[in-house]
Amino acid sequence: MKSAVLVVVGLLASTMLRADVQARQRGRALGDDAPVTPVEIQRMFDAYALGEAQNQLKLGDDQYLQFLSRYKALQEVRRRSQAERGRIIQELRRLSADPKADEMQLRDRIKALQDLEGRVPAEIRKAYDAVDQVLEVRQQARFRAFEELMERRKIELVTRARQNNRARLRGGQ
Repeated sequence: MKSAVLVVVGLLASTMLRADVQARQRGRALGDDAPVTPVEIQRMFDAYALGEAQNQLKLGDDQYLQFLSRYKALQEVRRRSQAERGRIIQELRRLSADPKADEMQLRDRIKALQDLEGRVPAEIRKAYDAVDQVLEVRQQARFRAFEELMERRKIELVTRARQNNRARLRGGQ
């Protein structure tokens, strides 16, 4: 399984390199030409983070396989809850701007948001507990530091992608 993940990361990197080479051959840089979507960034970053996790946490092969599925589950809980929260907020925004919106609908969406905000921390805690079950105490500490590092790197990547996309849009006008 570890080998399969490394192969996927390698394929992803080679695909990005090939796309960059092709874009440069057409006379433009990949980052300057094509907007990078948040989904693409997330996919690439997840592959990178999984590879880094093994190094940072010093996971053995058998431990890595267990960690892999549990880490993905933790990420999925976060993504799913963030997406659900976003949908509810969008509905609240739309309903609150509509003078014809029923107050009961607004109350229902507010209640849904409160329920979500009450439920998510427990789901995340459960996912962390599952990850911690396969890690030694020192690895658990490294994992928390690793997550903070990955979050900072993700913010940096998103910021750079937005800057590149803005520059591309300004340059194309």
